[in-house]
Amino acid sequence: MYRTALRNVLAHKGRLLMTALAVMLGTAFVAGTMVFSDTFGKAMRDNSSKSYSDVSVQVVDYSAGARASAKLKSESGNASLTDATVQQLAALPGTANARGVVSGFTGVADRSGNLIGQVWAAKGANFAPAADGKDPRYPMAEGQGPKNSKEIALDRKTADKAGYKIGDTVRIAINGPVIEAKLTGVFTTDDPVVNSGGTLTLFDRATAQQLLLEPGHFSSIVLTAKPGTSEDALLAQVQPKVPSDQHFDVETGAKLKADEQEMITKATDGMRTMLLVFAGISLFVGIFIIANTFTMLVAQRTKELALLRAIGASRKQVTRSVLVEALAIGTIAALAGLLAGIGIGAGMQSLMSRLNENMPHGTLVIKPLTIAVTLAVGVLVTVVSALLPALRAARIAPVAAMSSGDQPTSQKSLLVRNAIGSALTAGGLALIGFGASTGNDSGRLPVGLGALLALIGVFVLLPLLSRPVVALIGPLLRGLGGTPGKLAQQNAVRNPRRTASTAAALTIGLTLVSGLTVIGASVGGAIDKAVTSSMKSDYIVSGANHMSLSEQVPGEIAKAPGVAASSAVTTANWKFDGTGVTITGMDAGSFEQLVEVKLTSGAAAALGQGKVLVDQDLATELHLTAGSTVAVSYPDQSTGQLTVGGVYEKGGMLGPVLLANSEVAKHEPKPYITDVAVKGKDGATAALKRSLKDATGANPVIDVKSKQDVRDEFSQVITFALNLMYGLLAMSVLVAILGVINTLAMSVFERKREIGMLRAIGLDRRGIKRMVRLESVVISLFGAGIGLLLGCFIAWAINGTLKSSLSGLTTVLPFGQLALFLALAGVVGLVAAIWPARRASKLDILASIKTD
Repeated sequence: MYRTALRNVLAHKGRLLMTALAVMLGTAFVAGTMVFSDTFGKAMRDNSSKSYSDVSVQVVDYSAGARASAKLKSESGNASLTDATVQQLAALPGTANARGVVSGFTGVADRSGNLIGQVWAAKGANFAPAADGKDPRYPMAEGQGPKNSKEIALDRKTADKAGYKIGDTVRIAINGPVIEAKLTGVFTTDDPVVNSGGTLTLFDRATAQQLLLEPGHFSSIVLTAKPGTSEDALLAQVQPKVPSDQHFDVETGAKLKADEQEMITKATDGMRTMLLVFAGISLFVGIFIIANTFTMLVAQRTKELALLRAIGASRKQVTRSVLVEALAIGTIAALAGLLAGIGIGAGMQSLMSRLNENMPHGTLVIKPLTIAVTLAVGVLVTVVSALLPALRAARIAPVAAMSSGDQPTSQKSLLVRNAIGSALTAGGLALIGFGASTGNDSGRLPVGLGALLALIGVFVLLPLLSRPVVALIGPLLRGLGGTPGKLAQQNAVRNPRRTASTAAALTIGLTLVSGLTVIGASVGGAIDKAVTSSMKSDYIVSGANHMSLSEQVPGEIAKAPGVAASSAVTTANWKFDGTGVTITGMDAGSFEQLVEVKLTSGAAAALGQGKVLVDQDLATELHLTAGSTVAVSYPDQSTGQLTVGGVYEKGGMLGPVLLANSEVAKHEPKPYITDVAVKGKDGATAALKRSLKDATGANPVIDVKSKQDVRDEFSQVITFALNLMYGLLAMSVLVAILGVINTLAMSVFERKREIGMLRAIGLDRRGIKRMVRLESVVISLFGAGIGLLLGCFIAWAINGTLKSSLSGLTTVLPFGQLALFLALAGVVGLVAAIWPARRASKLDILASIKTD
């Protein structure tokens, strides 16, 4: 029996080719993902391993710097790291050296005024020379370190990239007007930021503190232990000397290194998990192809299997013979997938290096686990998919089967299948509806479980759905294709199981694609409305990467030519009646020109009277109305009361609380400035935009955005995310196309006699081709249509669970894109039918008619 099974594999190489390809693609995706994530993770860990080579203990103040959030700044109080702290820690018995570190964002402009590298990887620090005038952390390759506010030093990679030489004037950008300084030194460093393509600028200590923090303050302190003193012993000495504040962190170098390694591992594991999910989708689609292939092979070999039963083969032996075929196909395909996956992993690593030449890379990592998982998954998926066809093969009766080449599907089995499918679908839809009705995060689990049940239920019901759906487009098929169109319709509904299993692969892909598209369009519309609905200003000036703007920027913007009104938009975090709230501050005199506030009670003029405006949600939560008072706890530990001057509708660019900047400044001496809103005398003009940019000294990290620019920014983020998802789903769609090709090709072989008879009674080769193509299009459109409907419904439910976190979210159906997906599914059907249609048209008439 085993020899028979292996001979069957060799005898049906062509018929099993598409099945093997489906398994190979899925396993290649799995192997490629694991190889790439292991390789990339190791390269990242190796790159960061030198970060803490000179650190025994590190003390960090997370509330320091322009990038610290408003919440951290508000809650940090007066505690900070100062020169006194450095001296105190340097005097500890176990300390050999204490180094105060100033660190923060510093962008470097090239000769054209554009930022070098990425915003998130632009770093500035202090040059800390020892008695010999050298800083061992940053050894100078050329020149010398900076000594005053007019001098800087750059890392070698940045200087070479921009073509800067010692003595050149370099424009640097922080969070205010651009600064020009003389390049006095070029240094080498193993800093991971630089090794990953970032930039590092060194200032003298006083200048670094002035620009990046505050005079006399440090963002962290690095301690080196004396010989014989362990890191843990030094840590025990340091902890009592550091302010007991939640915004300070004290760790050993070993712990910091381990934490960073763990963080990198988690990040790469997260990336791998996401990629493996899409690989799993491809394999899930492949299951339908494999099961369909073996079902058709069993049907075509009915007489052969019956003869085996007649000469003494048991049911178990027949089942095993089919499973051995599957095992052989799965093993070969998995091995091929493993080799292809290694190539994919290497290709992804090469692509990452080309996209970013400074991205860390290393030798290819192929772990034994990758090999084992890839082979196990490929074999298991193939064998499990072939299990039901193998069991059906065992039920073939020896005598009855020899008298007929076809085993009709029993109505009982379809009735049972339809009953199960109906129950699963109804239960899934009920769960989805319940989850959507909650309107918050608690509904996500029911929606997810319901979507899974509904998807499985629809798969089970596809044979039942195929007849009425295909019947609806029957007149169109007859109109377009005449007799071949009528035959195509009949072929599509003749074996509803086969049609369903072929269409199911496309149903999965279109469910996911359409669902993502609807969610993307809905979220994009809600964000656009939330951000721009209340924006009356012509331009918003903001720091890149959510960076706080310098206190100088609002004043410079206000003096720019063409500005009619402007206001700094500040953020603070206070407590109202013990509840933490985010305060948005604006200038009372100009905010009505810049922001549209829809008041439900009170008056906007109350802002100028020192009163506070709150949104409806906060007013409901704290039982506030216009005229009521609320107890406030400020970051400086003082308390007070504020009068509510009005209540406004939630949404737009404002937070839950609006207050005049003059009131915010009373308790926030250096408020966190997120943006500057600007109204032009002549509206949003190119001249005004240029004027605003010039007011910042053409700072490359400060953006001047119109309302449309804000829309485009959010749109680009959503479009990028969708395109990434589409790209990852492309593999499953490709597998689905292989499934259509495979089914049609095997169907042509199965219907040789029928096609021969059609040719004999006058249907020409073009008619045969048209029949096969239309059948393919019908199956593709059927699967795609069901997928579109299911995807839109699931997207509607998911949107329902997001309403609490995204105000104004409504389900948006992008009909143009959905119609395009449906049209593309039709094109997929046409393309998939090219080879089977050619094969059918070239069948010899007499040979086909004589087929037993």
